[in-house]
Amino acid sequence: MTARDDLRRLHQDIVELLDDIEAAERAAAPMIDVVAPGHRPSAMNLVHYWELRQLDLRAIQGPLAELGLSSMGRSEAHVRATLSRVAVALEALQGNSSRPDGNAAVDFGDGARLLAENANALLGPPPGDRWARIMVTLPPEAATDPGLVARLIDSGMAVARINCAHDDPAAWRAMAGHVRRAAGDAGRDCLIAMDLAGPKLRTGPLRPGPKVLRLRPTRNDLGRTTVPARAWLTSTISPAEPTMPGLVSVPVPGAWLRELRAGDVIELRDTRDSRRWLEVERCDTGGVIVGCEQTVYLGTGTLLTVVGTARAAAVGELPPVDQALRVAPGDLVRVTRDLTPAAVDAGELRIGCTLGEVFDNIRIGHRVFFDDGKLGGRVAARDGEGPVSGWFDVRIDHPAHRGVKLRAAKGINVPDTTLPISALTDKDLADLRSVLDIADMVNLSFVRTPEDVTRLLDELDVLGADELGVVLKIETRAAFEHLPQLLLTAMRRRKVGVMIARGDLAVECGFERLAEIQEEILWLCEAAHLPVIWATQVLEQLARTGSPSRAEISDAALAERAECVMLNKGPYIGDAIDTLRDVLVRMAGHHDKKRALLRHLRSWQPVAEAIPI
Repeated sequence: MTARDDLRRLHQDIVELLDDIEAAERAAAPMIDVVAPGHRPSAMNLVHYWELRQLDLRAIQGPLAELGLSSMGRSEAHVRATLSRVAVALEALQGNSSRPDGNAAVDFGDGARLLAENANALLGPPPGDRWARIMVTLPPEAATDPGLVARLIDSGMAVARINCAHDDPAAWRAMAGHVRRAAGDAGRDCLIAMDLAGPKLRTGPLRPGPKVLRLRPTRNDLGRTTVPARAWLTSTISPAEPTMPGLVSVPVPGAWLRELRAGDVIELRDTRDSRRWLEVERCDTGGVIVGCEQTVYLGTGTLLTVVGTARAAAVGELPPVDQALRVAPGDLVRVTRDLTPAAVDAGELRIGCTLGEVFDNIRIGHRVFFDDGKLGGRVAARDGEGPVSGWFDVRIDHPAHRGVKLRAAKGINVPDTTLPISALTDKDLADLRSVLDIADMVNLSFVRTPEDVTRLLDELDVLGADELGVVLKIETRAAFEHLPQLLLTAMRRRKVGVMIARGDLAVECGFERLAEIQEEILWLCEAAHLPVIWATQVLEQLARTGSPSRAEISDAALAERAECVMLNKGPYIGDAIDTLRDVLVRMAGHHDKKRALLRHLRSWQPVAEAIPI
């Protein structure tokens, strides 16, 4: 076959692809016709990309690259325009003259413009030095500490996330009020996103442990104390948050607390009847910081006496110790519909499940994962063969080589089990009214089917919430598999986006597939010109401990391709925002989605001539 024959065949392949995407557009016309008018071109392009990616294009990609032509590798935002220009170039190489297709719904440049417009509408304008905004999950303390919220906004938080699975409407309103005031004072935009809780499967309660608190110092290899055990003594009636990150709070009578001074020594007998001393290191507003060179077990009612005085007080009510089942590979864990608190020392591994529908639909052999995939196995037995079941047993096979603690209120994933439930619970419907008063966007959790999206949009229409943005959280296998239909359904609204909730998504689809899946979600959303929020465990170790891992810095760099990156709460969240902002600014000069920008590199200059990056 001659080179001319190769060109002719390659041109014919491209023409056939154009025919295929036109046919797909006609078939999808009922879905395209109902999207918001501003999304019509994007919906057409989404259908074109959806159809294009049903095919294995590798046989075409290679020959196009050898000819120096633009391949389809960056066609997401303008599929038909790309194919049309490739066809014109192939015609020219054969000595023929033609013009690009003038009927492309989205031309070169239009895709980036549409995505920018949609991102700005949902997430607000981007910072001047980068494209990706930063979203931060507000901790419960944000309801009572306006200074915390102000610091987050000063650091660069552009979207504050409130999770309706926690706290209550009064706390949400307090958080939102602090966000609005702090943003106004700073002269910055900070939007509010609220997650509906959704039908989350969680483990049931465990019997509470003793009301005791352990304070343990850090010791070196010689057993010598390097960092004393520390605690925050605060008022039983008006407790204050610790002024040092990571300290546990110990409630004591306020009058006794106010008489303490730095240098005071407090004597006690702990729950083991061991004699111990706490030294007052610092007195702050709302409490004092105490330290101890030895391990101390404080219990509710433990008597504290200031040495050399008669001043004594009892420790107030402490929370019970968080209990856990200790589960090892090969164990059978019985999961029950009954939510009576389970005992951790009863000789059996039993825990409840908060969603009754799972018992009616799970079958032997189905996979079950607990606590974001830290523990998992398959159903080995269930209560009867009929549709109604009171329990099922899970034979643990993951992790394969060590035991794991299973606690109450941890997530359960059943990726092989079809659950006939809506993503909108009765609680979500009640919470929507608070969302409308407080938020700029609502995040739909555990969406699975287009019907879930339709139900939310219908509820918003009834409530007259035309301006409320809608974000689909892609965190189930079903959502990933139905993603094109979910996007087309959501595009009935003007303000639409997607959150890649990578925690549950990795558990449902397999951790080994997560990198591939998050890429595919990014590509499909770019084809629809919809903004993406990159979420779950971004710089989590840094936010939690103050020190990042190398892997999570690389992950944060990849997140630059999204329009927004979400950080979770933690004692060092301010450091995490600073680091993320720095990484995003650096990467913004290198990449725009999948396209390398090829900015001037300064890394390889001689040291004497190097310019700071």
